[in-house]
Amino acid sequence: MRPSLALKSLAFAIAAVCAGAAFAQKTQLLVYTALETDQLKAYQEGFNKSNPDIEIKWVRDSTGVITAKLLAEKANPQADAVMGVAASSLALLDSQGMLIPYAPLNLDGIMSQYKDKKTPPAWFGMDVWGATICFNTVEAQKKNIPKPETWKDLTKPVYKGQVVMPNPASSGTGYFDVTAWLSLFGDDKGKGGGWKYMDGLHENIAQYTHSGSKPCNMAASGEFVVGISFEYRGNANKAKGAPIDLVFPKEGLGWDLEAFAIHKGTKKLEAAKKLADWASSKDAMMLYGKNFAITAQPGLAPPLANVPKDYEARLVKMDFKWAADNRERILDEWTKRYNSKSEKR
Repeated sequence: MRPSLALKSLAFAIAAVCAGAAFAQKTQLLVYTALETDQLKAYQEGFNKSNPDIEIKWVRDSTGVITAKLLAEKANPQADAVMGVAASSLALLDSQGMLIPYAPLNLDGIMSQYKDKKTPPAWFGMDVWGATICFNTVEAQKKNIPKPETWKDLTKPVYKGQVVMPNPASSGTGYFDVTAWLSLFGDDKGKGGGWKYMDGLHENIAQYTHSGSKPCNMAASGEFVVGISFEYRGNANKAKGAPIDLVFPKEGLGWDLEAFAIHKGTKKLEAAKKLADWASSKDAMMLYGKNFAITAQPGLAPPLANVPKDYEARLVKMDFKWAADNRERILDEWTKRYNSKSEKR
């Protein structure tokens, strides 16, 4: 006997209600991030394999913009978690009492230099991203411009108008460049050798961008010969066939951690903890290792074709607390001196 139209309609209605209920049961996490757009899908899919009932809604921008947004929302927090934002920024948020300390399941596997020292930690690292110079070999040959070997080479007159780099107020890459130069050459509250170096570099800068990737993209396209950027974007562009060499200056490389923290004020703490557990896991680290040479858990990142094997040894000594505590002073001084060449928003 064939079911009546009424029974069919009832069965369809029940199925629709059940499907709607299942969808409604998904917890939505608002996650602020500075991760590259071309990384988000893989990370979200990786997380959802073990947590299909949690939906991530990303709010993405450059590190400086995300940091400023979080600080501006301090009295009325919106984010549930912060993922893939510079550890120096998370140290600043922690100093403002904006994070919930949490020890994720896989914390013991993370190297001590790549996590907050407190117990439990306010944040933990995912992977290291560090400085590189993207150098367009084709345009350089046309213009008879030599390949730089050091940061100080970039102050030579031959590079005038051919260098682009990220603005440290909006880009985490730009900020770790500046703090590295201050560490390498001296700070002294605006009078040290790091500032003298940046004065010389500024003479050759064509533009300060609001993205850490953009200088390498501009060099890759031949718009400029030299783009100060970071190794993920350089390696990715070269792998796609861009006519660039990656230069890792001899004095040392600025760097920061892409890091994770739970934001104070979240009403979805258990879901945020599940994301923290996954973000610290071996599975997640293996995904990070497809993009970066160093992961917070050791030994999980395969060699990147265009990044030197001793890359980690080239990184400058990084003090995340110092970078956080001095951020406002450094950015005020930088903006006063150099902001005239920043790209318009």
